[in-house]
Amino acid sequence: MSKPVLYVFGGSVWSAAAELAAAELFPEGDIEYKTINLMEGENFAPSFIKKNPNATLPTLEAEGQAYTSTAEVTSYFVKKSSTKVKAANPEFIEILHADKIDPNFALFLFRDDEEHKAKSELGQGFLGGRQAALKKYSVHPEAEPHKAFYDEKIASNGAFLALYQGKASKDEFFAQSHTHFHNIATFFKESLVSYLPENGFIGGEIPGEDDYHLGAWLTRIAAALGAKNKDEAIPAFEKGFGAPIPDQVVSYWRAWTERPSWIKVYPELH
Repeated sequence: MSKPVLYVFGGSVWSAAAELAAAELFPEGDIEYKTINLMEGENFAPSFIKKNPNATLPTLEAEGQAYTSTAEVTSYFVKKSSTKVKAANPEFIEILHADKIDPNFALFLFRDDEEHKAKSELGQGFLGGRQAALKKYSVHPEAEPHKAFYDEKIASNGAFLALYQGKASKDEFFAQSHTHFHNIATFFKESLVSYLPENGFIGGEIPGEDDYHLGAWLTRIAAALGAKNKDEAIPAFEKGFGAPIPDQVVSYWRAWTERPSWIKVYPELH
């Protein structure tokens, strides 16, 4: 039987969740990894859209099937591993992946002109690469069945790119960014602790399925707030959210960042 193939990218928050699960649950070499460069829009190639119509990562091919969401991938790993861990709480997974606290938007939002300027290179580089890829792949003969997908993505990504290029009014986006940042801060400061134990992980002494998702979400938020390594994360949370960080969150962060799996997946924060 061939190895499962996990499609990932080093800068992807949700790829990292799947990679944490794989590192925790399987010996080295049991999973084959293939990189899809999101900066260059390789996920929009018609050949990849055939695997995952959403053109997102992570994507897993295993036992003749494709698993096309983070939840599907981590669930597969949990079920197939000889290491038994606590299964996911579907309600918690839904909360973490909701648009309201989307960690991807957290990286690209800007609330004022200063933040816009600071993120300009990142935004234009990523969104510009996506736009070029979308336009390139959309004219391939193999892309014809996915015309509606390409049309929508070219329009929405192009509008986002125009904001970063200074070709569209930023006022509405400023407001949207403030709201999103407030949602994340509220979840972080008020709701998150209700899911966390005093010590260890949601899954117990070792990470469970919920923890793979939360570990990746939390690391992305740290990176979005400017942390460059694990030691800068707690100060970044405190400065960004303007409040002391609950002890349970500090304990949880330290528990994750000491594990070999986290160290493997995060040579740098993303």
